[in-house]
Amino acid sequence: MSLLQQDSKDQAPGEAYTRGTSHVVVATVVATVLVSIAIALYIYMGQKPPASVGEIIDVWAHPMHTESSGFDANGAEIPKEEIDQVLLFTHVRLHNQSKQPIFLHRIMANATLADGVHSSYAASPTDYERIFKAYPQLAQWHATPISPDLTIEPGETKEGTFACSFRMPKTDWEARKNLDYSFNFQYMPSLTLAPKGSITEH
Repeated sequence: MSLLQQDSKDQAPGEAYTRGTSHVVVATVVATVLVSIAIALYIYMGQKPPASVGEIIDVWAHPMHTESSGFDANGAEIPKEEIDQVLLFTHVRLHNQSKQPIFLHRIMANATLADGVHSSYAASPTDYERIFKAYPQLAQWHATPISPDLTIEPGETKEGTFACSFRMPKTDWEARKNLDYSFNFQYMPSLTLAPKGSITEH
């Protein structure tokens, strides 16, 4: 065999290396794509819907300005005290879409003002009823209370009204930037809800 024939059969320098490299690059790209798809599927399949969902059905506020009598329990004269507050009543619906009971243990209303967030805990059903005894003029807005310490069974929906109180004048309340609610459950993330409609003032 002549040298000419041998040269025609031999591969060009680097040709075999180039072919091998192209196969490695393709295999690496395919492997990367497959791994990315597997990770995305794992995350998607591993995500669970939140245990609790809900909605704020109605919100109404009652700004109040009160003044103390200027006398103590013994009839002695003391300086009068002026109090500005806003009683906030909220009707909520909560649903447990998990397969186990969930335990509500705190409800908070959060009003964002110019100086930051002001929060107020929801009153217990007993204190809720006391509000209407102390202020009979609010009787027409009385509703079935919901407890901030509540167990919701799987698939169950709870609905009711709770009250919060903010110590602030009406002008500050009206100047708020935002209002939302935190529903804190044991052993799971809290649920944040915001009113969808306007807030009624009585």
